[in-house]
Amino acid sequence: MHDKTGNGNRGTCGPDLSNPQKQRQMKSFELKAYKREEMGKSAARKLRREGKVPCVIYGDGNVIHAFVYERDLKDLIYTPEVFLVNIDLEGQKLQAIVKDTQFHPVTDHILHVDFMKVTENKPVRVYMPIKLVGFAKGVQAGGQLYQLMRYIKVKGLVKDIPDHLEIDVTDISLGKSLKISDLHFDNLEILEPGSAVVALVKLTRAALSRIQEESKQEK
Repeated sequence: MHDKTGNGNRGTCGPDLSNPQKQRQMKSFELKAYKREEMGKSAARKLRREGKVPCVIYGDGNVIHAFVYERDLKDLIYTPEVFLVNIDLEGQKLQAIVKDTQFHPVTDHILHVDFMKVTENKPVRVYMPIKLVGFAKGVQAGGQLYQLMRYIKVKGLVKDIPDHLEIDVTDISLGKSLKISDLHFDNLEILEPGSAVVALVKLTRAALSRIQEESKQEK
């Protein structure tokens, strides 16, 4: 049985994150931010016209209203990767992760960003991108691999969160699936339903036709 506290036995389909050579820590991103002097919708619109993005940095019961330049956000926001953001707020050094981003519905420009401050000893919740590795047995038998989840929400200390989660699909047989309950990551708590399907292997029409033809020949 899978232990979501991270203290149970490693699942056969879970990646080996205990090996430091295999685990890559979350990437860092350097970002300069500036305190906002004016609040309200009109002030926010003025910032956006100047190529700036309003943002909030919260945590420890405090909320800081700030802005960043949109050009500085592109490599942070328009990517599936997750970053530990090192914010330089006019000389004040903060570490945070992106918790929410608002986009313009037509232009896709960034309208607002929420950053949550992180500390070494306080767990954070974050959606991590998934990378499937291995050659599934079902694919070797003529099936096709389907990935149903692209991200998994986990909880853990920043030092224990890698830049992505590797999931070995080698043991997925034809017609079988890999579920959240099959996974285990050292020092991370998985915050997804155990019944959620991560990946599965289906029989393709071409493979089914080949099997039927072989069956006829045997008869």
